[in-house]
Amino acid sequence: MQKVALLKCSDYNVELIEKTLRNGFELLGGDSYLRKLIPHGSSVLLKPNMLSIEQAGSPVITHYAVFEAVIRIIKDYSSNISFGDSPGFGDPRKAAEKSGLMAVANKFGVKFEDFKETIHVKLDNSILCKSWDVAKAPYEADVVISLPKLKTHAMAYFTGAIKNQFGCISGTQKAGWHTRMPDANNFCKMLLDLNTLIGTSFAILDGIIAMEGNGPKNGNPHKMDTIIMGESLSAVDSVAVRLIGYNNPLDTPTLKEVYDNKWGAVLEEEIEVVGETISSMKAENFKLSRKGGTFHFSSPAVSRFLSGMLAPSPSLIEDKCIGCKRCEEVCPEKGKVIKMVEKNNKLKPVWEMKNCIRCFCCQELCPAGAIETRNTTLGKLLGMDKRG
Repeated sequence: MQKVALLKCSDYNVELIEKTLRNGFELLGGDSYLRKLIPHGSSVLLKPNMLSIEQAGSPVITHYAVFEAVIRIIKDYSSNISFGDSPGFGDPRKAAEKSGLMAVANKFGVKFEDFKETIHVKLDNSILCKSWDVAKAPYEADVVISLPKLKTHAMAYFTGAIKNQFGCISGTQKAGWHTRMPDANNFCKMLLDLNTLIGTSFAILDGIIAMEGNGPKNGNPHKMDTIIMGESLSAVDSVAVRLIGYNNPLDTPTLKEVYDNKWGAVLEEEIEVVGETISSMKAENFKLSRKGGTFHFSSPAVSRFLSGMLAPSPSLIEDKCIGCKRCEEVCPEKGKVIKMVEKNNKLKPVWEMKNCIRCFCCQELCPAGAIETRNTTLGKLLGMDKRG
């Protein structure tokens, strides 16, 4: 059974967060637990969520106060701490500076890694993906700690500890993985293989202010006063999705793949929650990006056909669109899906949906929040409307 600490923390005061995290580590086993997690002489890499270049305190990214509180604790166990990420769009260093993470890192002598240097490696015990080019820094670190932000996600429904590590794929190589894995289930299998490859050791999920609705970038902040931490990434994510409204964690694609492939703990009976209770910490009226649940048929061809019929599509909110072409730039299927056309003297994107792989990179990285997901008429009739 995997142990997860579910903690209440009401704001981004660094002293309060540090106290909360120390209490969480005590619940998990205290000093001896930390010494086992971070053996003497280990290098530690912290992997926050830096999806894009965002202002400090933005609900899009890991909060700098959480980052500082983690460093205050970890520095007692390692003198070799670094951090890094590869944003979906934009320069990693600029993202680290604008987010406030770089200032904190400089304060404590924590090294910044931009994840631009990659290494080619094989994963023999993979579920799906054996050959990889990943950022060298997290691959070579002795201990990798994921610091995700609790957010909705158009393709994966939810992004947390497991999905956060997609940032260990450098820069534009992310688009290549979306092209190779257009099926959401296979994409989630890839995420599990990636975490196995990196050897992610621990997760501390920032849900003090989460993101609901049109996440992971353009949703709305939702105050949850929550931090979740544990060694099992799937257990951390399972607790998180139950807090926001997925009573059955298998309704989310990543955790369904975890369960099907026996990758980690997912079910309630596999996880010991210490600290607060899930029932006492559940979010009220949390707006999901997509409802959970899938349809399964004995014929794979029928399942694929219906998945295509039911899959939501990117949809433009025209009055928000600024014609910046970001959606066209980040689309993995460049030239095949999105074309910019002039409408009323302004450039607007138009989708060729028969070529769209539903990765929702356009929705995820739109700087103006002008793209959302919209279900098909059939999907709405079958109760798969995105509102939770």
